[in-house]
Amino acid sequence: MANFRRFRPDDLNKLSKCNLDPLTETYELGFYLQYHAKWPALFQVAEDQHGNIIGYIMGKLESSPDVYQFSEHYLPWHAHITAVTVAPEARRLGIGKLLTEHLEAAADANNAWFVDLFVRRTNLKAIAFYENMGYSIFRVVKDYYGDHSSDPTQTNEDAYDMRKPMKRDVKMEHIRDDGEKHEVDPADVW
Repeated sequence: MANFRRFRPDDLNKLSKCNLDPLTETYELGFYLQYHAKWPALFQVAEDQHGNIIGYIMGKLESSPDVYQFSEHYLPWHAHITAVTVAPEARRLGIGKLLTEHLEAAADANNAWFVDLFVRRTNLKAIAFYENMGYSIFRVVKDYYGDHSSDPTQTNEDAYDMRKPMKRDVKMEHIRDDGEKHEVDPADVW
């Protein structure tokens, strides 16, 4: 059984079981600490009975800067999942789902319009996971990733910007059915 709690700075040395997955983005230490300082309630870990970190989620609440308010790419107040990962030996136990549901509850509590995330176009298991949780593709971000997870001859990989509407979005204004037809450049994403 997993124990869920807020991330603590001393957890940084315990994330390797989760971060060794080639589809998990790994960041500089300062990046993790920035999330801990700014959005501590949205940085959760799951640990096993021995205190090993077997999953975590990093998220934030944000909107685009006001200067972009009239841009077609403007993002209103929303929650963003920066990273969610579960160690291979702890997968298929519902840990990722529970971590994601916690972040979604925080998004609703903070009156966010939606939760969004970026996922590699080739990460079919993650895409299916998010679709089963109610997320849909909002747009394709061309060449978002500076490497390719499955083809070493390619230098970039597209991302799906996936979204799930929150309670505030009663009219479903911030999702679309044909997201795969909407392509943007990374510069259009904040």
